[in-house]
Amino acid sequence: MSIVAEAPGYIQVFSDGSVKRFEPEIATASIEPSNGYMSKDVVIDSSKPILGRMYLPESSVHQHFPVLVYFHGGGFCIGSTTWLGYHVFLGDLSVSSKSIILSVDYRLAPENRLPIAYEDCYSALEWLIKNIEFEPWLKRADLSQLFLSGDSAGGNIVHQVAIQAITSEVFRGRLKGLLPIHPYFGSEKRTELEMDNGSAGGVEMNDMFWRLSLPQGSNRDYFGCNFENAQLSVAEWSQFPAVIVFVAGLDLLKERGVTYAEFLKKKKGVKSHVKVVEAEEQVHVYHVFHPESEATRLLQNQMSDFINSFRK
Repeated sequence: MSIVAEAPGYIQVFSDGSVKRFEPEIATASIEPSNGYMSKDVVIDSSKPILGRMYLPESSVHQHFPVLVYFHGGGFCIGSTTWLGYHVFLGDLSVSSKSIILSVDYRLAPENRLPIAYEDCYSALEWLIKNIEFEPWLKRADLSQLFLSGDSAGGNIVHQVAIQAITSEVFRGRLKGLLPIHPYFGSEKRTELEMDNGSAGGVEMNDMFWRLSLPQGSNRDYFGCNFENAQLSVAEWSQFPAVIVFVAGLDLLKERGVTYAEFLKKKKGVKSHVKVVEAEEQVHVYHVFHPESEATRLLQNQMSDFINSFRK
């Protein structure tokens, strides 16, 4: 067998279709309070399977918390709720934002190509509604204050799940805001940054992940890659929630994130506020690799301010 695709240290895809993933350091969930929060793993759909990890901030008073659903990154091919960087980042974010967080382990490509990740992540929203009376931690949840966030491929998923949610009566009015972090979008047309000579390695890696995750026969103008190809009416766009797009100054995907925000601002029907926030000297998904850094603390505070601006 030969290796036909590889992200060193993370994934190898072989000529027979088999896949080997290399997991970084992981963290276990614990219902014992630590650093101001508790965590536990849940089963969203055992038949697929789709798993999740929940975070509940400690509180001395009985109060209801907004809910943030988070989708991890990894080019749709790697990543997990159990990775230490995600665990620390989201646990601390639950404290700073005073939110219940559900982090979703969707099925990965290339074994499960798009749109499976979108379908899995949307089913996580449905799980929240179906289990509001059965999951003890959700008894503390205010599902009229629902937010979606995720980084890289997860930021892409945020957009696609939001489109599904705004066309559903179940979630209409519940979804208050989107917080994509360094979203992973693309198209057949290159951005200026992607055409820069110094970007060749990063472009090649991004293209590889798209080849592994797009449906067979699709190119980078697939609706899940190129957000401009979403098929929504003006009336549906008018239901789109507020958006704060986080980009990193040293990230190859920065232009994609900025262009996404500009697209929403100009889209006929979109009435909600759209904002871009840049971490000037930071790299792609720095918050996962350095979850306790000063830059990550700033990101958490910015996300918390956005979420808390919707509190009743």
